[in-house]
Amino acid sequence: MGRKGTDFELKGLKIVATGKALPKHSLTNEDMSKLVDTNDEWIVTRTGIHSRFQCREESCLSLAVGAARNAMESGGIRPEQIGLVLVASQTADYAFPSTACMIQKELGLGEEVMAFDISAACTGFLFSLGTARGLLEALKKPYALLIGSEQLSRIIDYTDRGTCILFGDGAGAVIVEAAEKEFYQKSWSRGDIGALSCPGLGKEGQHIQMNGSEVFRFAVTAMQQGISEVLAEKGLTMDDIAHVVCHQANARIIGHVQKKFPGQEEKFFINIDHYGNTSAASIPLALDDLNKAGRLKPGQKIICVGFGAGLTWSCALLEL
Repeated sequence: MGRKGTDFELKGLKIVATGKALPKHSLTNEDMSKLVDTNDEWIVTRTGIHSRFQCREESCLSLAVGAARNAMESGGIRPEQIGLVLVASQTADYAFPSTACMIQKELGLGEEVMAFDISAACTGFLFSLGTARGLLEALKKPYALLIGSEQLSRIIDYTDRGTCILFGDGAGAVIVEAAEKEFYQKSWSRGDIGALSCPGLGKEGQHIQMNGSEVFRFAVTAMQQGISEVLAEKGLTMDDIAHVVCHQANARIIGHVQKKFPGQEEKFFINIDHYGNTSAASIPLALDDLNKAGRLKPGQKIICVGFGAGLTWSCALLEL
């Protein structure tokens, strides 16, 4: 590895372990009907969601620590082996210090570790993949710990039927290392406050604000674009792909993307029914569910694709 002219040759990424952490409390559609004018049929028909988790005792940090510990235990990874901690989140407990720095303390990782948060809304975990790939070869330790952790319940207006039914709390973690594996990623950003936003610190009405129809149309187009361009530029087709892991925003969005790839629909993993939209945590949660079910096999190629406020969107091809 090294320079070629002005370009860097980088290794790919290998997923070493996965983990997750969820709040104890589950909020069903029946529970939602007691908070806002809705019902189970209305929610399921429009979103595919039956329930979502809600923090009562937990926090964004405690979920992140729990997911990280679960991943480390699953992979037999020791604290001194981790050289990078990235946390993707919109709902950190503190504006600063970063959640990643607090995880360094909670897990006893030692001080020679790079730790910081990434703010890219629901695309945050995918952006952390690309960031880890670029940083790992410059570090002295073999592993990067990537976490998506969200306590979205703290920024939800439970009188707004258009948003409160969608979102849930949770955290997923993935440990990766640099490896001679195929990895290719494309990412995009487009400044747009009107489609999806949340006011910042000190602002009144700090709740998710969303133009649902605009986000829906953007999401379908963005995820199809990401998948199609990544496959084309790598000379692959969907026949080469074992699993497509989409950001779990809405089952109808994923359904529309599935239709763009006829005959390949079953490769699209869906678990939104019992998590809801967990923003940056959704893709690592899905990867952990696939992994713990024994469905991720060495040599498989998978696609992870997502979108979020920004607007941001990204698609990554990984070889297991």
